[in-house]
Amino acid sequence: MKKWAVAVAAFLVLLSGCSSKETVKRPVKEQKPDTKHENKPENVAKADPYFYPLTGIGTNTKPDQRAVAVMVNNHPKARPQSGLNKADIVYEVLAEGDITRFLAVFQSERPTNIGPVRSARDYYINLAKGLNALYIAHGYSPEAKQLLESNYVDNLNGMVYDGTLFKRSSSRKPPHNSYITYDNILKGAEQKGYTMKNSPPAFTFYSVEESKKITGQAAKSVSITYSKTGTFNSKFEFDQTLGKYKRFSAGEQTVDLETGDPILLDNVFIIEAVHKLIDSYGLRDIDLESGGKAYLLQMGKVNEVEWANKDGRIVPIKNGVEIPFVQGHTWVNVVPANPGLHTSISIHVQ
Repeated sequence: MKKWAVAVAAFLVLLSGCSSKETVKRPVKEQKPDTKHENKPENVAKADPYFYPLTGIGTNTKPDQRAVAVMVNNHPKARPQSGLNKADIVYEVLAEGDITRFLAVFQSERPTNIGPVRSARDYYINLAKGLNALYIAHGYSPEAKQLLESNYVDNLNGMVYDGTLFKRSSSRKPPHNSYITYDNILKGAEQKGYTMKNSPPAFTFYSVEESKKITGQAAKSVSITYSKTGTFNSKFEFDQTLGKYKRFSAGEQTVDLETGDPILLDNVFIIEAVHKLIDSYGLRDIDLESGGKAYLLQMGKVNEVEWANKDGRIVPIKNGVEIPFVQGHTWVNVVPANPGLHTSISIHVQ
């Protein structure tokens, strides 16, 4: 009897040991993430299944909508503009003479009204192409017209749709009064048979925790000189409380016309590129392919870096490695290589 009890006990111990082994989680071979197609911020991967490719901000739904890139007027008679506060990225570049113009790219948000809309330039078209964006403009330079008419990029132009998809504001005079709603952009895309699916290629972003550890020279603000009169000069001031940059044109803060909401930015990326005059009117050819010197402002710090064109996207790099953006909105300023980055830019510590 004792022998039988001992045998049963031994069997139960053996059975118990086998069960515990079965419930142990076996090690899984570690696989390296595929960073070729996806650059997810660390915190987004933990908290959200998806992220917006142009801001890095997490979302519960897959952001498969196509980006829209709109030429926005920056003439004093066009200020304040509509919709810029909802742009994921804005590119500020000289259009002619010392007049700058904006290419506002929307993907994560859809403003009701956008404008005033102005004419196209070939280098803005290339920026839109690099983001696979539907390109919106009203008018064009000869070089831009040739690209648009060759169907180089999907586009809607006010020269064709003035008074239909594009509406004129009675409160402003031409050419500073052409606007388009997001609904009309979608309507125009449908009429032309353009797909509004396929999100743009993603930029690389810091996690929220990583962005708190960014180092560099302290910079309270930065000023960018485009014109001798100051009419088209830009300034960005870091708001310590908000943790974001405010933008100013000719000393006046940039806000949304309809809501009065300020433009708030998380990255200010200033690049130097070769500009060449191509006519007496002041139209330019701008090299946005070759790379060069740059400043990157993030979290109240500034770092001198370089820029590169990576498959059509302008990205910051250092020692050949792409530098992540802080999650949020980005403003990119392009300044001429002559007189150069260090002459055009003033950095203020206080």
